[in-house]
Amino acid sequence: MHKYKELKLWQKSIDLVTSIYLSTRSFPSVEKFGLVSQINRAAVSIPSNIAEGAGRNSDKEFLHFLSIAQASSYELETQLIISKNLNYLSVGVLDQLTIQIEEIQKMNYSIQSKFKKKADGT
Repeated sequence: MHKYKELKLWQKSIDLVTSIYLSTRSFPSVEKFGLVSQINRAAVSIPSNIAEGAGRNSDKEFLHFLSIAQASSYELETQLIISKNLNYLSVGVLDQLTIQIEEIQKMNYSIQSKFKKKADGT
């Protein structure tokens, strides 16, 4: 079991969720159950899967949930690009959120690589 609250990856993911929720507040109300819901769920999925994986009994299971969190980060990034294209987000806000997402993606990839090397015995 891993202490997920101590993981910088989880902490930064929580910060991202806060940024996302603040950014989607200004979306049109017609998107409340559409794009806003999708974006918020994808964002919440990232730290949630990190925490769930950390609570599992093996590194293999942890890796699996880190992979799901990584996929959610790409889903989120795609939804934000769509939001910018629909003029719901400014380029500046998209850029700020993208920086946060890419940092999380790099950290996640790094952690996954370390666990994979450990599993391979290298």
